Amino acid sequence: MSERRRGAALEKALLDAAWEELAASGYARFTMDAVVRRAATSPNVLYRRWSDRNELVRAAVLHVLKEHVLDVPDTGSLREDVLTLLREINATRLQLVTVMSVQLAGYHQETGTNPADLRDPLATGRSKAVDALFDRAADRGEIDPELLTERIKSLPFDLLRHEFLTTYAPAPDQVLTEIVDTIFLPLVHARSRPGGFGPGSGPAG
Repeated sequence: MSERRRGAALEKALLDAAWEELAASGYARFTMDAVVRRAATSPNVLYRRWSDRNELVRAAVLHVLKEHVLDVPDTGSLREDVLTLLREINATRLQLVTVMSVQLAGYHQETGTNPADLRDPLATGRSKAVDALFDRAADRGEIDPELLTERIKSLPFDLLRHEFLTTYAPAPDQVLTEIVDTIFLPLVHARSRPGGFGPGSGPAG
């Protein structure tokens, strides 16, 4: 890396090198010196920006998340929106999810954090974008917004992450459609509430 690079371009190159080192070696073998070598720079250049490896790891992860924010689809259907987004994640995010969940286990133990802390949806804009997807579905009358807890909204993506971490491979498309059609949509399209009756239901007899 040329030392003549400055500002945002230099910082991006350093963070790219840090992410590549993290993906290749894992947190246990991640060192500032290794990033210096990978970036072909000097220790002073790196330490002026991040004082230790934990600061650098967090910065590298947030950098990658911001650089790879997915466009949230607007197909006119909640089913197609969620399925389209799952397919895009499935095709492009295997390494990202694996590194963050597996390679960073030592980081979380050492810093007392968890993977959700590093995903930082406020920094990446992901949470706001996904909320817009559900808001559109509610406006179309496809779902009952009162059924949308934060856990239910994240459920399809959490289940895909689980597939990644149990197979270390992209999920077959039939798994994605099963997540949406069999598990997720029935929760938000529920026709009745506990203790009451919804459309099409009523007391027996």
